[in-house]
Amino acid sequence: MQLGLIGLGKMGGNMRERVRRAGHEVIGYDTDPEVSDAESVQAMVDRLEAPRTVWVMVPAGKVTREVISDLADRLFPGDLVIDGGNSRFSDDVPNAELLGAKGVGYLDCGVSGGIWGLDNGYGLMCGGDAEHVEQAMPIFDALRPEGPRDEGFVHAGAVGAGHYVKMVHNGIEYGLMHAYAEGYELLEKKDIVTDVPGAFKAWSRGTVVRSWLLDLMVTALEDNPELEDVSDYTADSGEGRWTVEEGIANAVPMPVISASLFARFASRQQVSPAMQAVAALRGQFGGHQVMTVAEGEDLRTEAAKGVASPDASAAQEERKIARPTDPTEATKGDATRAGPTSGTESTGGSPGPTSGTGSTG
Repeated sequence: MQLGLIGLGKMGGNMRERVRRAGHEVIGYDTDPEVSDAESVQAMVDRLEAPRTVWVMVPAGKVTREVISDLADRLFPGDLVIDGGNSRFSDDVPNAELLGAKGVGYLDCGVSGGIWGLDNGYGLMCGGDAEHVEQAMPIFDALRPEGPRDEGFVHAGAVGAGHYVKMVHNGIEYGLMHAYAEGYELLEKKDIVTDVPGAFKAWSRGTVVRSWLLDLMVTALEDNPELEDVSDYTADSGEGRWTVEEGIANAVPMPVISASLFARFASRQQVSPAMQAVAALRGQFGGHQVMTVAEGEDLRTEAAKGVASPDASAAQEERKIARPTDPTEATKGDATRAGPTSGTESTGGSPGPTSGTGSTG
């Protein structure tokens, strides 16, 4: 079978090679002439025999929409376009309608497997009409992992279903990754644990948390046990956001995936406005001295070495900032005006009834 493939980046380039290994002819086009098989999209189309199948593997959003709109003017009735990028599922129906008006079929296909897919195969999640799925099945079979088809490929439903399933897949991935990451941090902080990479590796067989993501975590830790010089800045490609939005739209509680998404947002903040507000509020209701950004950075550096308890954290703060002993020197958030607290720590005034036993901090 012939396949036209637009977009020969990390994923697209490897997919071209895997399909070729299965004995199919792939004519790829990319804006980079060094990797392209054809000098233009039209040249690629001209080399394909009818009915043509063209797989689009370019960045989601505007670029994908522009490529599909362009193909609508170049292809012919009976041809088929597959969007294999990380498009939002809501883009699929408009794309299908645009192509359908020209008699061209459309499938959306979520693809998972990353850079390892060339050798291991790709997980494929497809949406669209059954006749179009059948037309493209030789390509799907070439791309999916070896073994039973239903363990690497699903015709998930109507147009949009493939990208919807891939979106949820990536949302779950966010949660799994963050669970492993939190476990890593806790193991690193505990002084009695001396082999953190070994702990993760020991989980890779026979335990209920084993997974391919765990295997990748083991590889990362074996290469760099303390993750030295690895930035904590973490991007998101969109699917996690869309998954949370869909959870809200369908009244499905998603605390784990939501938390993992928000953790990625937090990783991009050098200074957190939310936590600045918390610090200011602590100064107002509890008389806690508000530190400067520089003073906070000093404490953050110290805390990174490990804080054993809330008392130790408070002691760090006490050492860094001497609290005023004269009530007249307190901030305008003087606790004498703060009223009852939610804990037993004294606010400096008459200790009214409390609703708990912890610190107000």
